[in-house]
This record gives sequence, C-alpha cells and structure tokens, in this order.
Amino acid sequence: MIRQSISHFRILRRIGAGGMGEVFEAEDTDLHRKVALIPDTMKNCLFILLVALLAGCGKPGQQLNVFIWSEFIDPAIIVEFERRFDCKVNVDFYEDPDSMIAKLVAGGSSIYDIVVPSDTTLPLMIQRGLLAPLRQENVPNLTHIDPQFTNAAFDPGNRYSAPLSWGTAGIYLRKTSDNPVEASWSLIFDPARQPGPFLLLEDARVAIGAALRYRGFSMNSIDPGELAQARDLLIAAKKRSIGFEGGTGCKNRVLSKGAVLAMAYSGDSARGTREDSETAYVLPREGSQIFVDAISIPAKAPHRDLAEKFINFMLEPKVAAQFAEWSQGATPNKAALEFIAPAVLSNPTIYPPPEIMHGLEYAKDLGDKNKLYDEVWTKIKSK
Repeated sequence: MIRQSISHFRILRRIGAGGMGEVFEAEDTDLHRKVALIPDTMKNCLFILLVALLAGCGKPGQQLNVFIWSEFIDPAIIVEFERRFDCKVNVDFYEDPDSMIAKLVAGGSSIYDIVVPSDTTLPLMIQRGLLAPLRQENVPNLTHIDPQFTNAAFDPGNRYSAPLSWGTAGIYLRKTSDNPVEASWSLIFDPARQPGPFLLLEDARVAIGAALRYRGFSMNSIDPGELAQARDLLIAAKKRSIGFEGGTGCKNRVLSKGAVLAMAYSGDSARGTREDSETAYVLPREGSQIFVDAISIPAKAPHRDLAEKFINFMLEPKVAAQFAEWSQGATPNKAALEFIAPAVLSNPTIYPPPEIMHGLEYAKDLGDKNKLYDEVWTKIKSK
C-alpha cells in the first residue's frame, strides 16, 4: 500500500537571538500551530527536545483519510483542500476494486473517510452496509452533476455517492509503422492476430465483458452457455498473456515496452498517450464497457463531516475541471465543462463520439446472478 501524506515544518521568520543561538518561528503543518526552533548545531539534543515538547503541546488538526485509485487525483487538489479547510489529508491507493472492498471489509470502513468505488461495485457495497448515506444538504454542489448521472441504476438519487468521473474500457497498445491499429478484441482473444506480449485487466466485469462482447453477447449475460464461452476464451488468453494487472500497471507495462498491448481504462490510456505518442487507445468495434467512478463515505468513517466537505469541494466546477484534466477522465459535472481545455473535450479517448457510445454498455448489478460472474472469475484465476 502506498501512502502519501503532507507533513513538515515550515520556517516563517527569524525571531531573534537567545541563549542557545538563533531563534526562528516555524509552522508545524501537521499540528497547525507555530513553534520556536533553535537550529544551533552545537546543541542538537536541546533543539530536538524542544521541537518534541512544543509539538506535543498542540492538538492535532482535522484529518481526512482518503482511499482511491492510484494516479487518480492531482496532488495540488489535496494541497488546496488542506489549505482551505485547515486539515491534513492522508491518501492510500488501490489498483483494483476487489482489493478496495477487501480492505474495507477487513476494517477499513472505520479508518477511511473517502472511497472511490465504480458503478459496478457500488450496489454490492451498499448491500453489504459498507457505505454511509450522503447527507445531501451538506453537498449542495451535487446540483452541478449532469442529470443523466443523477439517477443511475447503480445508486438511484445519489443516496450513497456523487459521480466524479466516467470512462470506458478498451485496449491500450503500442503502434507499429507496418500495421494499422485494429480496433478489435481479437487482438487478445485470437492467437493469430495477437501482435505480441499482452496483459489482461484485473477487473472481472471488464475482462469477462470483453470476452462476451467478442462472442457477440451482452456483457451482462446470465446465460450459462455464453458465460462458459467467455470463461474458456479468457482461460486460453491468460495462458498466452503475461498475466493480470491493475489499470495503472497495464498502462505502465505498455509504456515501458514490457507489453505490446493491454486491456485498459480510458483515463490511464489517455495519460499514457500524452506521455508517449507512439501508443494509442482503441475501443473495440465489438463493443465494451462504460463506467462511472463515484465518491462515497465508508459506513464508519471517523470524520464524516469533513468527508462531506471534501465531496462538495470536489464537485466545485473549477476543481472538477482540474481533476478531469489531470486524471484524463471524462467529467459528469456539467458546470465544469467550460473550464476544460477544448483539446481535452475533443479527445475521442476521453469523450468518444456518439457512434462509438452506442456500442458501450454499463455493467449492471445482476442481484443473485452476480454469483455466476464470481464463479467464472474464480475458475479463470485458478487455471
């Protein structure tokens, strides 16, 4: 687990000279109080003792513990929230939805204040009591969300979440000069068309959905025969592949030339193509998944009030625009669009054209039929 925290002493000004040498006023940004520092190199022990005593006298400021996808948020947004609300933000990262849920079930729901589930995991998390209802009176910026995202099937009425970003799942690949890019899942599922080493995405609904769409089925199929075909396709692909990775890992392996292509999310791929123009993202012609990443509060969050302030802050139009441009995800915040660069809005990797959008499906909550996908995924991973 990677943790990012912002913590240090910041020298403000010279106060004067004392019996132990030069005296400076400094700010302890962890405790949000000013302390006296005496950096006399001949008296390091006294200096360290004084800092410890002064720091111990203060009360810790507010803290917010955030659990999100890696490479998901601009660090400058965190810094601005800390400044505006006089708090400290700790950020932990996850690479796939299964590890996020496992962490919350293991006790993380009483540690973290913010989590970012996708539309496919939200219903399960709500059903299992892992999320607290949003007190919408404390999140007035929900009014900025495009109506198509405010009453989605995965969270009707946004009772537990606020849409933060949307995107697609497709193929991120390294272009070659001799072959045009083929927009097809056959690059993964047809050995004859496999251009080189590839990765599968550590996301059950995306991976199984890709195999279903390649066979011409709905990615929400509950037909045992169709799911068996998808299972067998993925088992065969797994044996030819490098393995499974999270979204960031898939992107980074293509960038480092450790893989020629990978199943990938659009946001990761857009950041990759921005870094290396010899890479590209394609949405397979057979169809794929559209998804929403939402922001929610765990059921036992220790700092629920501050968490709701963070959600409202993230929905401010200018903040939402900054978040979207940095993450390269599409925004569901209609008021943020005017603050996003035209080049981003016209990028088909981020905002697919209408003819492509028609071939995309949301992964639905299938109720007790979700177990069919769990069984298929278990068999794929065990082979």
